[in-house]
Amino acid sequence: MSEKRIMDIHQFQKILDYHFRDVSLLDTALTHRSYVNENPAEADHDNERLEFLGDAVLELCISDLLMKHFPAYQEGQLSQLRAAIVNEQPLAGLAKSFHLGDYLLLGKGEEASGGRTKPSLLADAFEAVIAAIFLDGGFEKAAALIRRLFTPLIEEGCTYRDYKTTVQQMSQHAFKETPRYTLIHEYGPDHDKTFEIQISLAERIQATGIGKNKKEAEQRAAEQAIRILETLFPAGRE
Repeated sequence: MSEKRIMDIHQFQKILDYHFRDVSLLDTALTHRSYVNENPAEADHDNERLEFLGDAVLELCISDLLMKHFPAYQEGQLSQLRAAIVNEQPLAGLAKSFHLGDYLLLGKGEEASGGRTKPSLLADAFEAVIAAIFLDGGFEKAAALIRRLFTPLIEEGCTYRDYKTTVQQMSQHAFKETPRYTLIHEYGPDHDKTFEIQISLAERIQATGIGKNKKEAEQRAAEQAIRILETLFPAGRE
């Protein structure tokens, strides 16, 4: 690592309030694949594997928190709450609170397209940082950070509405079928793609959504489908 990178890593640890024994884990967590593709001699690992692990650690910890905070909730209610919390928008919001985007290593194309502020990229990097702490200090260290960050959000009810879960429940109730999502278009360069997704409900309702990743596009499509359903089936009318 360069001297500047070492200083950046040190600064981010102070913001995170966690000191790594192996700082290379944090360096990898803050390295986007676009940087590795453009600088193979400087970096040979991106954060995607850590993101995969961090997502699993986060889901387990959030599940434990929700069961303790809502002892009377059933499995379906807990699943809906967890989906609303372990979601792109709240994760990106937490990443921004740590100024995480300032410490990412990005390729030139990703940098030029505003990658440091992209919610999907920030959310993924945040999950990678959680995995890095898990590997460096063990489960309890990662769980302690998650409890510190997410307990206030849970207690204040500051969760992102998961439109996909909501539309699935509405579709099951109205049509006894689950929604189907289809990718109908994607455009733009690899580092700045836009996706268009169509949602179909029992071949009676269709809507589309656009996003910078497939998850975001699906959420937007689900949101539009909910509006149609609410028009067809107003509250209090079957």
